Amino acid sequence: MNDLCADIGYKSVNHFGEQLCGDHVDIVEQGENSTVVVLADGLGSGVKASILSTLTSKIISTMMSEGLSLEDCVETIAATLPICSVRGVAYSTFTIVHLINNTDAEIIEYDNPQVILLRGGSNYDYPRTEMNIGGKKIYKSVIRLNEDDIFVLMSDGCPHAGMGNVYDFGWKREEIITFMETFAEVGYTAKTLSTILVDECDRLYGNEPGDDATACVIRIRRREPMNILFGPPASRDDCNRMMSLFFSKEGKHIVCGGTTSTIAAKYLGKPIRASLNFDDPEVPPTAEIEGVDLVTEGVITINKVLTYARDYLSENKSYEHWSVKRDGASLICRLLFEEATDINFFVGRAINPAHQNPDLPINFSIKMNLVEELSKCLRQMGKKVKVVYF
Repeated sequence: MNDLCADIGYKSVNHFGEQLCGDHVDIVEQGENSTVVVLADGLGSGVKASILSTLTSKIISTMMSEGLSLEDCVETIAATLPICSVRGVAYSTFTIVHLINNTDAEIIEYDNPQVILLRGGSNYDYPRTEMNIGGKKIYKSVIRLNEDDIFVLMSDGCPHAGMGNVYDFGWKREEIITFMETFAEVGYTAKTLSTILVDECDRLYGNEPGDDATACVIRIRRREPMNILFGPPASRDDCNRMMSLFFSKEGKHIVCGGTTSTIAAKYLGKPIRASLNFDDPEVPPTAEIEGVDLVTEGVITINKVLTYARDYLSENKSYEHWSVKRDGASLICRLLFEEATDINFFVGRAINPAHQNPDLPINFSIKMNLVEELSKCLRQMGKKVKVVYF
């Protein structure tokens, strides 16, 4: 087993005037280190296209998660999906990337734009084998994974961007490659890279897309553990045990909460250096403790992080704020969303007397819900999350 993992993110924009997207992405994990990613593009746009693409991706991802081979899945889909009698094309096209033990990638492509692989920051022309399954031309590739490989999956709404407007024949694959090479080695997350690509497509469409456009990016990277301490333990007798376990973990360490940081500072035998800089009026200032990577306030800061996490999983519009700001919530977001792959939460169950004031909108259950909701969001981002309560 290696220490590589896959960072996966995607974004879509709908055909102008449509409420539903005709593209659909499904991500299914197979055990600890294998993942199936399916991007399906339904014919046309709107409700019909949305149903077709969703069915296609669900059927493929479900079959593969049950251990069926790529060939069996593709044969089933190829036999199931009819050809449109008017246009002579399939009712849904698809791209499958099967990551096996985070060492190899199997790629199956049917009528979607060819997957782009950026290796070492530049385009890599990988071998493709043409197959005929159920009367349909399918391309298959098997690639050994390298650290920092970036796979870009697209629906045809991406190369169609700008057609008849900025470009006579759309945004060519070579031009998309050149565009993405610019960002390949910056270190952006898969979600950010997919957002950058789809936002550019939207711009080329004049913000009125003539087709659904979806980009799904898979970035191969090394595992990066992260540890976050939130709240003191229910019993004071557990303080040393909690701190010992927390600081013995590999990776960076984040401490959230005033009482929590006091306990951490005492355990480390280091002073707390408080800051009075309000980088964001809605977020309390941070502090510093030698031996801790980040010290922040508790509930208010984590609530802000949760707000950013929900947006990150949808429109990702807040990225331009938390990616550059220096307040505690933004700093946590960069550590958890961009750097971390494996996140360990150490959560204390102690009830803060200050939070029991009926005039304050904070109570113990809200604090626990914050941890549960944030953990759920992080798992949806593809993070491995463990939560331990004290």
